[in-house]
Amino acid sequence: MGLLDAPEYDPRPAQRRNRMILIALIFVIVAVVLYFIFRYYPEKKVIGQFFQAIEQKDYEKAYGIYNHDPEWKQHPGKYKDYTLNQFVLDWGPSGDYGTITSHEVDCATEPHKSGFQSASGIIVVVTLNKRAEQTSMWVERKNKTITRSPINVECR
Repeated sequence: MGLLDAPEYDPRPAQRRNRMILIALIFVIVAVVLYFIFRYYPEKKVIGQFFQAIEQKDYEKAYGIYNHDPEWKQHPGKYKDYTLNQFVLDWGPSGDYGTITSHEVDCATEPHKSGFQSASGIIVVVTLNKRAEQTSMWVERKNKTITRSPINVECR
């Protein structure tokens, strides 16, 4: 077989390689987009459940969500620093927000890192009762307990 008798060029292997690279690139882009859309989903869901319970005036359930302990009645002494009565005063009709009838989770963000340590929780920004000002809530990543955020954040 001489130089001029070479087999005809077959473009299929190159096309297959290019197709596989394109599929892998699309997969990576979709995975990154989905990550950024759903990265704070568990924290947003907990805040949504918390405010739904408050809207339904089920303060015992909301208190359990707040402490991430649905069985809190089995050991009430564990929460003697912040009792159900104090919780109802803060989040019930006599609280800062009055009777909470609606909520909207606006955004969630991670606070800025200090040094090399990342924060232990996520800030979820909520609009209550269609008010102009937003409320920042803190949700711990590990155990999903809730508190008011020490850092006020506005959604962009």
